[in-house]
Amino acid sequence: MKALIFDFDGTLANTLPVCFYAFQTVFNRYDERDLTDDEIKEMFGPSETGIIRENLSHADKDQAIELFYEKYSDSHRRLVDSNEEIIDLLTYVKDKGIKLGIFTGKARRSLKISLQELEMDGMFDVIITGDDVTNPKPHPEGLQKALTQLGVAENEAMFIGDSNADIEAGLAANVHTVAVQWLPDYQTAEFDSKPDSIYKSVNQFIESLDHRT
Repeated sequence: MKALIFDFDGTLANTLPVCFYAFQTVFNRYDERDLTDDEIKEMFGPSETGIIRENLSHADKDQAIELFYEKYSDSHRRLVDSNEEIIDLLTYVKDKGIKLGIFTGKARRSLKISLQELEMDGMFDVIITGDDVTNPKPHPEGLQKALTQLGVAENEAMFIGDSNADIEAGLAANVHTVAVQWLPDYQTAEFDSKPDSIYKSVNQFIESLDHRT
């Protein structure tokens, strides 16, 4: 295994609470709609800007997008805890000489906020965001771009995610596809498509890597 590519929200960081809060603030203020977490999950796929542009009725979408990023940034430290197990995992992978990547539906702007807040900035060899693809997950376009930029073959890479869209994208890209439920908040409890493997703890995943590298 030469490369590990991770989803971000719900996989590398428990950022779903801050995503929900920022979206709920936007839709309440501009559309006077009180959305549940599950209703917001149903919108996932495009980047945050795409979600607002596609789902907000209010005409001033640019201002709503700015409010989203304001709330996301201001509330990040309050709603998102750093996870030492995840940092240890990333450090372990880098020390093994395995390349690290991110393929996320997030916009680059919000991902940058999270990476800086969680002290993950500079740890990844490639980052593909929702801004970088024409076709969002479950389409494999983002994974295919990541593989090309990393210079690794399909059978040399692994994609790790927490949602149905992640699993479908990984399987469509013909990479080893891992489902994880190791953070307090994750997107999918039961996967529609069967991943190659599933892990409920970071340590269990690290042990499996020992047998592959």
